[in-house]
Amino acid sequence: MANEIAITRATIGDAELLTALSATTFSDTFGSQNRKEDMDKYLAEVMSLENVTRELLDEDNYFLLAGYAGRLAGYAKLRANREPDIVADKPLELERIYVLQEYQGRKAGAALMEYCIDFAKSRGHDVLWLGVWELNHKAVSFYRQWGFQLCGSHPFLLGDDLQTDVLMRKEL
Repeated sequence: MANEIAITRATIGDAELLTALSATTFSDTFGSQNRKEDMDKYLAEVMSLENVTRELLDEDNYFLLAGYAGRLAGYAKLRANREPDIVADKPLELERIYVLQEYQGRKAGAALMEYCIDFAKSRGHDVLWLGVWELNHKAVSFYRQWGFQLCGSHPFLLGDDLQTDVLMRKEL
């Protein structure tokens, strides 16, 4: 069916595409709630082609691309071997999950989340965890629907603005 969502693992050949997608989805999600200077600094440091390429080359990172009707709709980034802010035997971080605005409501986010959960389970992880901006109520609600529970908080630096991310975890 043409409208099925396909999930594929990103490769180094996807670096430019992933960089553009990362910047667009992050800006669309947070741009109206933050200072332009902070957004610009964060995007230049974290979502630059150089940094995304470095992340793609790191074997502890797994980038997943969601396609909808043959077009790129969103992505997720899973990160293994990061010292988590939670207690678990073998945790896996869901560091990013974003869907372009025009594909929200078409189950691309759900398909990415389901894939991430299955991916984590298949590799023997016992917890999937994430940090989400405390003011991103839409995302917190989405994660709760998937069984994630609040379990703490940690600081997040967006440009020069020190913010708070709530931590959430899902037992696998």
